[in-house]
Amino acid sequence: MKAFHSLEGEMIYFQKLSTENAQAIHSYASDSEVSRFIGWNLMNSVDETCEHIELMLKREAAGTHLYTSIVLKSTQEIIGTAMIFNFDDEANKAEIGYVIHRDHWGKGYGTEIVGLITDFAFQTLHLHKLYAYVVDANIGSARILEKNGYELEGRLKDHYFIEERYYDALFLGRIINQ
Repeated sequence: MKAFHSLEGEMIYFQKLSTENAQAIHSYASDSEVSRFIGWNLMNSVDETCEHIELMLKREAAGTHLYTSIVLKSTQEIIGTAMIFNFDDEANKAEIGYVIHRDHWGKGYGTEIVGLITDFAFQTLHLHKLYAYVVDANIGSARILEKNGYELEGRLKDHYFIEERYYDALFLGRIINQ
């Protein structure tokens, strides 16, 4: 866990998730445009965000999830959350996810984040495969994964129902050394 929380790239670094950062996390967790396609419910208050952070910390303590805050080096600002979850020990695979504050979209941070997660999962956790489900309308997220060597493995028709509309799920995966 500590190794995951201390990963560092050129523009960002990871740090342990903390309820002390609830206000910073709330700034993107309460943004309907950010939460629209990530699978989190919209956080309506800082207290609600704090409760969600506590849930994530309990999952991490139980060993079922890894979570980290994403910090922008230039400003020391928390700009997102990254995660590895749905570990399958038998198949040696896991799912990845990430959420980034809207003010920081399109600046290359997502590509760096996924690169750090991927390298850590393959080199430190020795996983065989990583995967992610992406709402098909979330083109930016799919591009981030593809830039990091993830390939489209399938499409699940009408898998998500968001804001009274159905969306397909794109299933992207990457196997070690591919």
